[in-house]
Amino acid sequence: MGFLMDLVCTKTGKSYAKDRLWNLSDVGAPLFARYDLDAVKKKVKREDLVGRIPTMWRYEEVMPVEDMQYCVSLGEGYTPLLQASSLGRKIGVPNLFVKEEGGNPTGSFKARGMSAAISRAAELGTRAIAIPSAGNAGGATAAYAARAGLSSHIFMPKDVPPANYVECVVLGAHVELVDGLISDCGKMVAQRKEAEGWFDISTLKEPYRVEGKKTMGYELAEQFDWELPDVVIYPTGGGTGLIGMWKAFDEMEQLGWIDGKRPRMVSVQAAGCAPIVRAYESGAEAAEPWLDAQTIASGLRVPGAVGDFLMLKAIRESNGCAVSVTDEELMACVPEMASALGIFPAPEGAATLAGLKKLIAQNWVNETDRVVLFNTGTGLKYIELFQ
Repeated sequence: MGFLMDLVCTKTGKSYAKDRLWNLSDVGAPLFARYDLDAVKKKVKREDLVGRIPTMWRYEEVMPVEDMQYCVSLGEGYTPLLQASSLGRKIGVPNLFVKEEGGNPTGSFKARGMSAAISRAAELGTRAIAIPSAGNAGGATAAYAARAGLSSHIFMPKDVPPANYVECVVLGAHVELVDGLISDCGKMVAQRKEAEGWFDISTLKEPYRVEGKKTMGYELAEQFDWELPDVVIYPTGGGTGLIGMWKAFDEMEQLGWIDGKRPRMVSVQAAGCAPIVRAYESGAEAAEPWLDAQTIASGLRVPGAVGDFLMLKAIRESNGCAVSVTDEELMACVPEMASALGIFPAPEGAATLAGLKKLIAQNWVNETDRVVLFNTGTGLKYIELFQ
């Protein structure tokens, strides 16, 4: 058995039993997994990680699966942290790094969340799962569901990148293309899940995808020898990665693995769909849905996020910020990042470089800061944009 104690409502603090499937809390807020960190602290020290399996499951004591025979893994996580000194010097931040998530199974960071969520769902008896996806989450869902022997039902906007659609179909998922945005796909899942017997694993509408994503925070700390960087710049649609890393930093401090220093967390969004940026700039605690959302970076085309208040909380608690970039700006940064690092970043990943340039121009980031950009996926999924 693991160290998972219960689930906690992120708005009210109410406890929910860990031994059944949950979506949102009674007040419609995401649930967070809570662990017996005192017991974890007695059992494992950060030095004990040396030599463990080089996947995100190296942190199994703070992961939700209680019986590891249910762990559904394709080797996700423990991705490279690449020095980007030449690119950094060119733009004025010599201590620049890129966390390269494009090498994950199915080509994106979404593999982390789906490995955790589908493992736990399988452990609790799920046989069928459903999800709305603008792209990479669909492919990851299809892959991990196939690996777990579950049936998957994926709803995608009809203009989803072709690679994402084909990937889901080949992996055996039931795919429906929807004339609308990811929010419209989400409504279809919500309307049909009860009758169809699906468990909904939409972003932050179940407790465990964020547990997979939080491992990016654990890895950052470990790869930087337990001293976190000054600035983390993250492309945010649903924002689970940013929220998850903030949760990880809190857990690691309670474990005594890091001190109280935190990175300034930066959310980068597309100018054509920037609800978090608008809410941050207005001082709001939650974000109004973005009407007529448009951007070629499909992972950023999320008009409303159920975890909006958690993103804004992390940004403000860290003295971070939110910034938007145009499609033209982010696309120009794809070859710039690629030629400097030898990786082919997704448009969402390149958006972080475009955002960094804006922050440098505003003197918000200075040349002594140690900055990490997250490339959340491979550009190969978007090949039609470059032809």
